[in-house]
Amino acid sequence: MMWAEALDYVQDMNQNKIFGFSDWRMPNRRELRSLISHQSKNPSLPNGHPFINVFLGWYWTSTTAAINTAYAWYIHMEGARVFYGNKKQSCLLWPVRGEGNKVLSATGQTQCYDADGGLISCGGSGQDGTLRSGTAWPARRFEVVGDTVIDHLTSLGWLQSANLTREQVTWREAFSAVEQLNRGSELAVNWRLPNINELESLVDCSMHSPALPAGHPFQELQDEYWSSTTSMFEPEWAWALYVNKGAVGVGHKKDALFSVWAVCDMLDIGAS
Repeated sequence: MMWAEALDYVQDMNQNKIFGFSDWRMPNRRELRSLISHQSKNPSLPNGHPFINVFLGWYWTSTTAAINTAYAWYIHMEGARVFYGNKKQSCLLWPVRGEGNKVLSATGQTQCYDADGGLISCGGSGQDGTLRSGTAWPARRFEVVGDTVIDHLTSLGWLQSANLTREQVTWREAFSAVEQLNRGSELAVNWRLPNINELESLVDCSMHSPALPAGHPFQELQDEYWSSTTSMFEPEWAWALYVNKGAVGVGHKKDALFSVWAVCDMLDIGAS
């Protein structure tokens, strides 16, 4: 179905109490992405999952792409890519219900858009901007401690300067750069290359160029960053975050494609 048709379909499900419930919704980007296992492919779901009729195609989310509001985020179940597509193309629908705010953070999206990308009143649209499912972000999300930024949503610490290598490097070189950072640090901080979920946690789906929360304190931002997570669909490739778009894609490990942004656990920093 097209995006608007999928939203309408979920409303019909609720009116007719399909499967005995009336609180179905189209999942937002983080809800649908939470199903993904980066250790699997075809589909990219945990081994032994109980789902049936899973298609190896694109599934809609209720989250509009801020970089082009005529597009919405979708996820490909074959290999777990996260990108955006025109709302008037046809993709799959996987409804969800329940309280995602006990585990997942909100996406940051607070507005609603029609299929042409026009801003509309959220009303009962069923879009991410209406429901805003997930844990609300702290009023003071980021705190600068020395050369590190503490994210109080995730309890992760990020280098404030998001350009460790000053140039694009290979995947192996990215790991080496972080090792060098640890050897040169006077503090007992265990820096690491972030996994793809840690990188994605920074995305604010209401923003683009960069797709980071407004007023963030980061400096020297680049567009693409390596993660430490291998793509099981193509093990010679690794996952990466495209910061301007907010997309999750991959890059060939042997090519000097992406930049490096080191992360650590907040406890390593001893922040208050």
